[in-house]
Amino acid sequence: MKLPAHVDEQTFANRLERFRIETPSWGYGDTGTRFGKFLQDAAATTIEEKLADAAEVHRYTGCCPAVAVHVLWDFAPGIDLRSVGQSAEELGLCIGSINPNVFQDQCYKYGSVANRDPAIRRRAVRHILDSVEMGRQVGSTLLSLWFADGTNYPGQASIRQRKRWFQDALRQVHDALPNDMTMLVEYKPFEPAFYHTDIADWGMAYVFAKQAGPRAKVLVDTGHHLPGCNIEHIVAFLIDEGMLGGFHFNDRKYADDDLTMGSIDPYQLFRIFHEIVGAEVERGHDLDIAYMVDQSHNLKPKIEAMIQTVMSAQEHLAKALLVDHGALARAQEREDLVLAERILKDAYETDVRLLLAEWRQRRNLPADPLLAFRESGYAERVAKNRRARKPASTDRYA
Repeated sequence: MKLPAHVDEQTFANRLERFRIETPSWGYGDTGTRFGKFLQDAAATTIEEKLADAAEVHRYTGCCPAVAVHVLWDFAPGIDLRSVGQSAEELGLCIGSINPNVFQDQCYKYGSVANRDPAIRRRAVRHILDSVEMGRQVGSTLLSLWFADGTNYPGQASIRQRKRWFQDALRQVHDALPNDMTMLVEYKPFEPAFYHTDIADWGMAYVFAKQAGPRAKVLVDTGHHLPGCNIEHIVAFLIDEGMLGGFHFNDRKYADDDLTMGSIDPYQLFRIFHEIVGAEVERGHDLDIAYMVDQSHNLKPKIEAMIQTVMSAQEHLAKALLVDHGALARAQEREDLVLAERILKDAYETDVRLLLAEWRQRRNLPADPLLAFRESGYAERVAKNRRARKPASTDRYA
């Protein structure tokens, strides 16, 4: 398939080559909702199995060498952290972002770093600092922070005081970071807190990160926005401020559904990549952004869903690389709204699957990673070994 005349073939191929997207360890294990979970025979049960599954995704896509880990879900007490890093390396992987957990234990019922009890605040900060050290031991350069802190009812707590406790905690963590580690601050408008969430939107995350220090940035989870929110506007603003640190890619229909990337609003995903590519064209270099997946594959097969996600990310980046920025700038200068929008739509509506298939084959990758994985029989093989370790059915009428 031939590229449009305004697109340089080598520039296009090189940008795709440099694109990396981190997959999450928890995306390979059994997951569910607050109502329960449905087990899959092939789902991973240990960090070793999660790394093995992530290696399969990287094998077929060629762009997923990093695996995010969740401290309490992946690192059992007494685990040899260096061996985890070594196991990842032997599989051609590395440990990506470190994700502390300050929302699961019973002591965090009324919050973690914004808890009224100073002992609980200290415990939460200590866990995050321990996670920083764990990250150092496994070679991670990213600390990814999401907090469930908030309140459920008006009058429950002082919102201003909780803000100040958050500021103090994030400064402590930032000051303890190794020189090569970046702290990413995530936000979410609601859930599990129903009245107010302490870091509810990108502006709050921006303020907290800015106050924490120069190695703190904002993490945008594409599912963590209210319906109708213009996410690409947020992305563009944070890029221009030098505060966009990373993404948790997923999709949602109503709220934080953690659906497969691009499954509900693929045009929005394209528009996000367009803002990134546009800024890179303007500056003449890639932006330093950590691209990460954060999805809950409750029903889809784990590895297949991850490969499908990665392919979607590549497709939408490729579409964004097809935008004619020169023509777009001229249309914008003339206030030609129709043509400007058409330039974006022309790139978005281009079927880039053949382009990507040819590009993959030149890199000795399968033209269709998902089909190649299905044909490998890997899922069927590991399911036989893992099935025996799964809990027995709890169906009441089984």
